[in-house]
Amino acid sequence: MTLVLSSLKMCLDHGFDTVIDVRSPSEFADDHIPGAINLPVLNNAERAKVGTIYKLQSPFTARKLGAALVFRNAANHIEHALSHHGGAWRPMVYCWRGGQRSGSFTWMLREIGWRAEVVEGGYRTYRRLITQTLYDDPLPFRIVQLGGYTGTAKTELLHLVRLQGVQVLDLEGLAQHRGSLLGAMKEGQPSQKAFESRLALALNAMDRARPILVEAESSKIGVLNLPPSLWDAMKKAPWLEITAPLPARARYLAQAYEDILADTEGLLKSLQPLRVHRGHTLVDHWADLIAENSKLALCQSLAQDHYDPAYEKSMRSAAPKIAHSFHAANLMQPALNELAGKISERIHSMDI
Repeated sequence: MTLVLSSLKMCLDHGFDTVIDVRSPSEFADDHIPGAINLPVLNNAERAKVGTIYKLQSPFTARKLGAALVFRNAANHIEHALSHHGGAWRPMVYCWRGGQRSGSFTWMLREIGWRAEVVEGGYRTYRRLITQTLYDDPLPFRIVQLGGYTGTAKTELLHLVRLQGVQVLDLEGLAQHRGSLLGAMKEGQPSQKAFESRLALALNAMDRARPILVEAESSKIGVLNLPPSLWDAMKKAPWLEITAPLPARARYLAQAYEDILADTEGLLKSLQPLRVHRGHTLVDHWADLIAENSKLALCQSLAQDHYDPAYEKSMRSAAPKIAHSFHAANLMQPALNELAGKISERIHSMDI
């Protein structure tokens, strides 16, 4: 039997014990159904070899070699990775389009006695559902944006507000990027497709009857684009804005970007593109501050001379509806805890 997945929610809330992706490791790394494990029946090199033979020599020869490799690898997975499962285990299996790779593996599992099902259409079916949800259909959620100049602790406030029962969508966490010029993280960003899978999984867990708080972002976080349905909902969303004095923001940035500030060579390299936008004099000044290890002065200048003008320009362009502004005299932990409480109260009282 094949499993027909007609909605993204059905795909994510499938009810099977294990989801098995039998595609190659490179296909799996690019994107996969959330929670799936990778048990490739063809590794990267084997898949390339079979494909080359199929195109340049003979489809029959390619299928013959492919079958031998698939069954050999599948037997190895059954003997090792799957050996601990009992007779009641129910796996869901998929490959690229629900064809020979997943079909062969599922057949072997069923012959053993496991109640395995293969996803009709494979990963392509899942990807179509993602596209429909995040690109084609309006997002069925009420969004509230948390805005403010760089250094107003918006990301930390998101986590504090979440602890008070507010639904929060951490876009920067899903994108593995802090959303600014110096926002790159050591682990790097996921692929665009993997980011969208993470986003879909997070949204699937949300209650549509309650608002969702997101940090105000541009349409890109690092190299990743916000999908159109989400971006459209964010553009229409009311704003809660955080304000704080520049010195307080500089102190917060120096602490939050401690890892970036410690990498002198990487920091200097990241700032070079700004010569086009901010001029050589200012970038040379930043380089002097880096050489002097004047982190606080650097953060204050970056905020005042780069981030703030960029924020003000985006605000003029977007012209968001600011529902309420919160001012923080400082951004120390007690003040942030108090501010998170006020934000939470405001969201609970909003009629969106």
